[in-house]
Amino acid sequence: MARAAGVSQATVSLVLGDKWRGRVSETTAGRVRDAARGLGYRPNLAARNLRLGRTRTALLVVPALTNEFFARVYTGAAAVAAEHGFGVVLYPSPDGTGPARDPFPSARTALDGVIASSMAADALDALHGADVPLVMLDSDPSAPGPAARVNLDIADGMRQVARHLLALGHRRFLHLAAAVDTWTFTARGDALHEALREVPGTEVRTVSAALDVRAGREGAERALRGPGPRPTAVVCDDDILAAGACKAARRLGLRVPDDLSVTGFDDLALATAVEPELTTVQLPAEQVGERGMAALLAVLDGRSAQPGSLPVRLVTRGSSAPPPGPPHA
Repeated sequence: MARAAGVSQATVSLVLGDKWRGRVSETTAGRVRDAARGLGYRPNLAARNLRLGRTRTALLVVPALTNEFFARVYTGAAAVAAEHGFGVVLYPSPDGTGPARDPFPSARTALDGVIASSMAADALDALHGADVPLVMLDSDPSAPGPAARVNLDIADGMRQVARHLLALGHRRFLHLAAAVDTWTFTARGDALHEALREVPGTEVRTVSAALDVRAGREGAERALRGPGPRPTAVVCDDDILAAGACKAARRLGLRVPDDLSVTGFDDLALATAVEPELTTVQLPAEQVGERGMAALLAVLDGRSAQPGSLPVRLVTRGSSAPPPGPPHA
């Protein structure tokens, strides 16, 4: 194989052992891999794992398999893992809702590392003491513990929503908050209230709801029926809640967006399945998975993970418009 690739046996060993980064060029590594394929080489994974002291397996812990966002995170993580000869095992929260719990203890001995999203505090404590490299996704940047962290600029996403609605003239808001105790939803609410406080004359009412369409509809309907001037915009922590808010508006005889603007967050497929389509914040879920797996590989190789948060962007669609009546100055 070394002769076919025009390199030394040591170089072949580095490339096939996945230890070439920083020691062999990408071009040379590609030649070795091409030669290996041409010669029909198939590595003995069991022997290699035993020699390297690795299982080449990562565990991805998520709150729910039914949430499209986490399915896309898995797709990104699995793609990067496959490029490096790793596998990804998916572990959802047993009750199907967030935050995710600690995986069964016996699994940890068969893992090279854990990539976890939106985990409960007690589950994190258990993993921190397990001597398993941990990469956290979409988590509190001030919390201690993980070897690396991959975050989205969640706060900026909610600020973009607030600026958009304020520019349209809205001043009375309903915040339909997800009743899920995780950092990402806390960050969304904090950013929204902070952005709205900067503009005099704004009013915000917050109602919490479980993360499903029915709960979102019921929560929004109760709030919109409440006393006092009705909000002209409903800012939702998630597209699922926003779909519920749209249903509430229809039940109350309100038109979206003529009488009531509704915004979501995440840009799930649901955002374009409802009518009118949702103004929402697009999150690069696959990139989160890609960056998370790359961070774990970096930690395992003794390198620093890529710093910085992934940017998010507001996608303006048909569910937001100026409030009814004269616009505010």
